[in-house]
Amino acid sequence: MIPFSPPRIDDAIINEVTAALRSGWITTGPRTKQFEKEIAEYCKVEAVLAVNSWTAGAEMILKWFGIQAGDEVIVPAYTYCATANIVVHCGATPVMVDIGDDFCMDVEAIKKAITPRTKAIIPVDLGGLPVDYDAIMNLVKSPEVLAQFSANNAIQKDLGRILVLNDAAHSFGAIYKGKKVGTCCDFTVFSFHAVKNLTTAEGGGICINMPAPFSNSELYKHLNILSLHGQSKDALAKTQKGAWEYDVIDAGFKCNMTDILAAIGLIELRRYDAETMQRRKEIFQEYSDGFMQESWCRTPLYQDEMRETSYHLYLLRLHDCSLEERNSIIQEIFNREVAVNVHYKPLPLLTAYASRGYQMDAYPVSKASWEAVITLPVYFDLNKEQVQTVIKAVKDAYHAVKG
Repeated sequence: MIPFSPPRIDDAIINEVTAALRSGWITTGPRTKQFEKEIAEYCKVEAVLAVNSWTAGAEMILKWFGIQAGDEVIVPAYTYCATANIVVHCGATPVMVDIGDDFCMDVEAIKKAITPRTKAIIPVDLGGLPVDYDAIMNLVKSPEVLAQFSANNAIQKDLGRILVLNDAAHSFGAIYKGKKVGTCCDFTVFSFHAVKNLTTAEGGGICINMPAPFSNSELYKHLNILSLHGQSKDALAKTQKGAWEYDVIDAGFKCNMTDILAAIGLIELRRYDAETMQRRKEIFQEYSDGFMQESWCRTPLYQDEMRETSYHLYLLRLHDCSLEERNSIIQEIFNREVAVNVHYKPLPLLTAYASRGYQMDAYPVSKASWEAVITLPVYFDLNKEQVQTVIKAVKDAYHAVKG
C-alpha cells in the first residue's frame, strides 16, 4: 500500500532528538528558542513563538485579543474544524463564508459578512495556496469597515480594526508577492503536525506581525508568558543563579513547545527549501503531467502571478461526478493499494456545526468543491515509480466507476 502522508524520519532527525534527550533539556529550552529564531529568519518576521499545536496557539491569540460571547469571527465554510472550533471555545460565533474557485475565501463574501460584532477574520491557505492577503487587509482598513468596528477592550482599541489571523497550517514556505508567508497579516499561525510539510510531530508557530503601537518583541514576551500558565519565568529562565522566584500574571494557557519537538523541527527547517519543497514541487508536476490530458479531471492551481503554494495538498477535482461516484472512485483507488484522502468535509456537514444551524446549501462553491475533490499522496519519500502507480490507480478507478 502506498501511504498518504508519512513523515520523513531519518538518521538526521533521530540523531538530533537523541542529542536533545541526552542534553537534559526535554521541555522548552535552547532548541525551542533556536527554532523560533530560525523560523523568524526564514519568514523575515520580527518574532515567532513556538507552541504545541496550531489550535492552541491560534486560540490563545483570539483570547488575548478578547474574543468573547457576542462577538463574531469570519471563517471559510471549507476548512478543517479547528478554524471554527477555536472561535466556539472563546464563546463567540463563527460566521462562515464561501470560498472561491481557488479554495481561498471569497473576499466579496467576507465584505458582506462583516457586522459591528465582527472582531476577527481567519483566512485559510487551504492546501498551501496563500489567500489574497492584501485584499483582506485593505478591506479591514477601509473606511466603511473601520466605521463599523466596535472595540471591547484596550487591545482592540489600540488596533482600531478587525484582527486578521492567518490560518497558515498548510502554507509554511509558500510565497505571496515575493515574500514568504508570515508577514502579511497581524498574526500567522503554522501547523507542524505529523502530516505537514515541516513537522515537529505535533506543534505550531505564531508569526507576530502587529502594527504600531504594538511592539512585536514585547508581545512575544507576553504571549510566551501566557503560553506557560501566565508564569513570569519559563524553565530556562529559572536556571539562572538565584532566579527561582516567579509570579503568575494572568490565568494563562499551557501550550509551549518542547525541545524534543524543536529538535525535529530544526533539522526539517534547515533542509526545507533545498530538499522538502523541491521534491514536493516535482511530485506536483509529475501528477499534473499525468492528468493534464484527461478531460474528466482538473489539476490544482499552485502558482500564479502573485502566489506560489507550499505544495502541501494535491487537490484533484473530478468533473461530472456525483458525490456517490466520487466516493466509489476513492474506494476503487484504495482497492488498488493506494491511500488517498479528501480535504475537507466542509464545516456545515459536521454534526457540531449542522446542529448549530449552518446549512451546506448556503455555500455552493464549498459544496461543489467538496463533492469533486480527491487529495493525492505527496511526501518526500514518494518516488517517481510510486507517483506513476498513483496516477494509474486514479485513472483505472475512474474508468471502473464511470466507464
